Amino acid sequence: MSSPTTARIARLNVSMGLPFQTGQVLIAFDCEEPQARLKMAKAEMAAAQETLDARVRMQGLDQASAVEVALAAAAVNKARGQIDLNEAQIGQCAIKAPWSGRVAKVHIKSFMSVTPGQPLLDLVKSGPLRLKLNLPSKMIAQVSKSTLFKVDIDETGKAYEAKVNAVNSRVDPVSQTVEVEAVLVKPYPELLPGMSGVASLSTMR
Repeated sequence: MSSPTTARIARLNVSMGLPFQTGQVLIAFDCEEPQARLKMAKAEMAAAQETLDARVRMQGLDQASAVEVALAAAAVNKARGQIDLNEAQIGQCAIKAPWSGRVAKVHIKSFMSVTPGQPLLDLVKSGPLRLKLNLPSKMIAQVSKSTLFKVDIDETGKAYEAKVNAVNSRVDPVSQTVEVEAVLVKPYPELLPGMSGVASLSTMR
């Protein structure tokens, strides 16, 4: 997750490993300046609208020209544009979680200034962990969607049951392997994204 704007971080609501829910505010930026600009733009909008209304009334009395009315209308549109711009900036003042998950890494600190595109957080989505395997192409005939197999994870030293979710439609001509995606059949709290292991092909069924 990266910064959408140039701003100073007012509040950091998460830390490494902390779980979060969909819609939760993860980071809040200091928005005093755009909020002040919005207040000013609304005041300018009100004044411009009053001027336009007055010009229209005067035009009806032949006391204002069409050019004067057009200029007053342009001032209203300009003020409205400033309001829209500042509201859009204020809309970026809070970074909310797009889905539920956990924080894998925090790249920033509270009160730090950030720029557009600067990394803020690495997030991991909740749900069944997905496995990516490179299967020898000669074994394609043995594998299809929903094929069950065991995978030995290096970091835990244990075997877990997984199920094939998708098989790539292409074979890598160099390695003569095909990419397979699988999911664990149930949650295993000790498993983390980034772990590696070996699939036991003899257990495929």
